[in-house]
Amino acid sequence: MNLRMKHKKYVLRPADRTLIMGILNVTPDSFSDGGKYIEKHRAVKHGLDMVKNGADIIDIGGESTRPYSKRVSTAEEMDRVIPVIEELSRQIDIPISIDTCKSAVAHEAIKAGASIINDISALRFDSDMGQVAASSQVPVILMHMQGTPETMQDNPHYDNLLTDIKIFFSEAIKHAKSFGIKEENIIIDPGIGFGKTMEHNLTIIRNLSCFRSLNRPILLGTSNKAFIGRVLGDNNRETGTMVTIACGIMSGANIVRVHNVKTALPVVKMADAIKMASYA
Repeated sequence: MNLRMKHKKYVLRPADRTLIMGILNVTPDSFSDGGKYIEKHRAVKHGLDMVKNGADIIDIGGESTRPYSKRVSTAEEMDRVIPVIEELSRQIDIPISIDTCKSAVAHEAIKAGASIINDISALRFDSDMGQVAASSQVPVILMHMQGTPETMQDNPHYDNLLTDIKIFFSEAIKHAKSFGIKEENIIIDPGIGFGKTMEHNLTIIRNLSCFRSLNRPILLGTSNKAFIGRVLGDNNRETGTMVTIACGIMSGANIVRVHNVKTALPVVKMADAIKMASYA
C-alpha cells in the first residue's frame, strides 16, 4: 500500500503503521474549530505545531462540510487555502492534503504544494476532479457520503449498511480508474457522520475490516463528531475520539484524521503495538 506523491516524492506506508492526518480547517464555520484558524498566520502556526506533534499528513480545507452547511464560492475557498498551502509547503517536509470537492481548488492547491486530494464526494460533485487527480498523479481519498452536506442527515437509511458502502467503494474505485488514476493512489474513507446515524457510525468503526478486501488503505475520520457527544456528552468528545481511534485501528484503519495530533499520537502508537504484537 505504498503511496507515492509527485511533488516531493513522498512515500507513505500505511500498511507498516497507522498514519496521522492532522486537520487544518481554514473556515469560519467548521463544527469543531471554525474560526480558530481563518487567519493565515494562525493557520500556518497550527500546521507547524501539528507537524511537531507527530502528524504524517496535514489536511487543509476551506469549506465546512458539517451537516446542513452551505457551499462557498470557488474564489472564496481558494482565498482561504492557497496562501496557507504555499507557506506551509515551504516549511514542512510531510504531505499536504487539500480537502475540497472543487477541481479548480484542487488544481491550484497542487500547484501551491499540496500532494493529496481529499474529496468527500468521491469525484461525483465536479466532473473535472478525476482528470485533475489523474493528470497530477497524486493520491486521492474517496469518501462515502449519502446525499450532500446539506441533506445527508435527513433520515439516512441503508438496505444493508456495510454491503451498501462496500458496493459504493467498488464503483467509486472503478470510476476513479476510468480517469487514469492508478489504483495504488486510491484511499477509501467510509465517511463517519456523513449520512449516517449514531448506530451506523458505531457499526462501521467496529467492522472496518469488511473493507479490507478492497485492498486499499482505509482512512477513518471520527474526530470530535456528534455521535461521540451523543454517547458520552459533548464535554467528552475528545476522550471519545481517542477511543474510536484505538478501536478503528484494531478494526483495520490505516490513516486516522484528527484535530488533536498531540493527544492522538500515543493512542495510535499503543494501538499499533497491540495490533502488531506477534508473541507466540
